[in-house]
Amino acid sequence: MHLTFTGSLKVKIVRGIAIAASLMLLAGVMVAGLRWATGLDSLPLSVAADMPSLAGKQPAPAFPAELDWINTGGRPVTLQELRGKVVLLDFWTYGCINCFHVIPDLERLQKNYGSKLVIIGVHSAKFATERKTAHIESVVLRYGIDHPVVNDKDMQIWNAYGAEGWPTLTVIDPAGNVVGQVSGEGQYELLNKVIGSLIKEFSARGLINAKPLWFSGIHLEMPKTALLYPGKVLADAEHDRLFIADSNHDRIVMATLSGKVLAVIGDGKPGLRDGDYAHAQFHYPQGMTLANADTLYVADTDNNAIRKIDLVKRTVTTIAGDGKRIYMTRTTMPARNAELNTPWAVLFHDGVLYIAMAGQHQLWSYDPLTNSIDLYAGSGREGIDDGSLAQASFAQSSGLTTDGKYLYVADPEASAVRQVGFGPGAQVHTLVGTGLFDFGDVDGVGDTVRLQHDLGITWHAGQLYIADTYNSKIKVLDAKTRRVTTFAGGTGEFDEPGGLSAAGDYLYVADTNHNRIARVDIKSGRISSLKLDDPRHLLAQP
Repeated sequence: MHLTFTGSLKVKIVRGIAIAASLMLLAGVMVAGLRWATGLDSLPLSVAADMPSLAGKQPAPAFPAELDWINTGGRPVTLQELRGKVVLLDFWTYGCINCFHVIPDLERLQKNYGSKLVIIGVHSAKFATERKTAHIESVVLRYGIDHPVVNDKDMQIWNAYGAEGWPTLTVIDPAGNVVGQVSGEGQYELLNKVIGSLIKEFSARGLINAKPLWFSGIHLEMPKTALLYPGKVLADAEHDRLFIADSNHDRIVMATLSGKVLAVIGDGKPGLRDGDYAHAQFHYPQGMTLANADTLYVADTDNNAIRKIDLVKRTVTTIAGDGKRIYMTRTTMPARNAELNTPWAVLFHDGVLYIAMAGQHQLWSYDPLTNSIDLYAGSGREGIDDGSLAQASFAQSSGLTTDGKYLYVADPEASAVRQVGFGPGAQVHTLVGTGLFDFGDVDGVGDTVRLQHDLGITWHAGQLYIADTYNSKIKVLDAKTRRVTTFAGGTGEFDEPGGLSAAGDYLYVADTNHNRIARVDIKSGRISSLKLDDPRHLLAQP
C-alpha cells in the first residue's frame, strides 16, 4: 500500500484492510516509538532529529556473511570498517517505483557529504525473481546506482533492522549505533538534517573518518550494445515501422519491421530538450503510441513528461511536464504547466491520449483539443479495487492497450490485468490478479492465474498478449473467458521483457535485459532476434 500524501510507502498489509493514510502515518510513528522503548526497533528518525544528541543507543546489527555484494567487486562490506562514517541503509526492491524516486535524494546526499557518508543499498526482494543477483545488477546498471548494494535475498538484514515497507531508510552513526529510521520517499530534508548534524557532532569529538574507503570508485560497467535495456516497442504494420524505446540510451529508434534503421530520435544524452531529432533529449523513455501516421507520443518517464514527435517535420515537442516529479493533487490542469509523476505508458484512442501514471497508481488523459491533463481513473491508493473510475485502485500501471471497446492495463505491483471502460459511468474490472502480494507463474482461469510483475500488454487478433516480465514469458489472455496460457518463453529465451507489440504474424518484444528486440512468430511460436541493419551508423553513440 502507498501512503501517497507523503510520497508513497509500500507496506505489507492483510488484504482487505484499508486505513486512512493520515491515521496510518500517526499509528506508524506511535508503534515505532513503542518498539524503541521496548528495545524492539529503531527510533523514528523525525523524533531522533529533535534530540540534543543524535548519537544512537542500539548497536547496528552486523551484516550476515555469505551475501552477494554489488559495486564492491563482490567483496562484502562490514559495519566495523565503516566506523567513523555516517551510514545510510536504503532498503529497497527493484519492482517498487517509489524506491527509484529515492535515488536522486541519495545522489544529492552523497554529493553533499562525500566520503563522510556511506550509502548502502539493501535489496530485500518482494518478488521471487528479484532475489537473483544478476537481475539486481541489471537494475543497478539501468539506474546508474554506484554505491554498494547487498542482496538481502532472505530478508535477514530487513528483519534485523525491523524494516516494514519499501523504501525504508535507516541512519547509523559513526560509532556504529542506529540513530533512527524513516519510510517512504520524499525524505531528503529530514535525512539531510540528521546526517549533517551527526557529522557536526562527531567531528567535534574527533570521530569522523573522511578518507575514501576501498570500494570507492568500484562499479559495474554498462554493456556496449546497439540497444541498452529497451523498455517498450511499438509496431506499425500499416506503414512498416517499428519504434523502439532505447531507454538507457535515452532515445527513440525508428526502424522498419525487418530491422532497417530509419532514424534515431534524441542525441543519446539524458535531458529534457525539444528540437529536431539530432538535438532533442529524453530521459529513460518508455511507452509510445501513434495518434496518426505522422504523430508519435512518448512517455518520457524519468523526465516526468509527455513528448510529441512530428514524424514529418522530424521534431520533438514537450506537451506536458517540466522535468520535475510531484504528487499530482489537482484533477485537471493545463497540460504545458502540469508536473507529472512517472508516466510509463501511453495510448491514443478516439482523440484522447491515455497515460499510465505509474508513480501514483492512476490513469490520466490528455485532450489535444483543449490541451489539458485530467485524472481519468484511480483513487491514488495502491491496490486492486474494482468499481467506478473514481473508486478503483491501481498498482503502478505500466502498460496500456485497447480492443476499441475497453482499455486494458498491465498492473505490475498486483501482477494483474485490469479492464477499464471508456466514458462517464465506466467501470474497472480485474481480469487477472488477486492482491499486491499474490504472484507466481500459474496458467489457468480467472482468480487461479498468477503472473509476476507484468509490465506490458497488447491486443492482437482477439487476444491479449502479456509481457509477464518477472517470469520472463509471454502469455495470452482471453478477455471473455479470463483464461491465461503461456505462449512463449520460460527457458531463458527472454530476460524480463518490458513491452510488446504486434504486426501481422509477429509479436515484437522489448527483451529488456537481453538488450534486444525479439520477434515471435505468432503461428509457430518461433523466437528470433531482430537484427538491426544500420548502414548509416545512426545507432553509434556520440
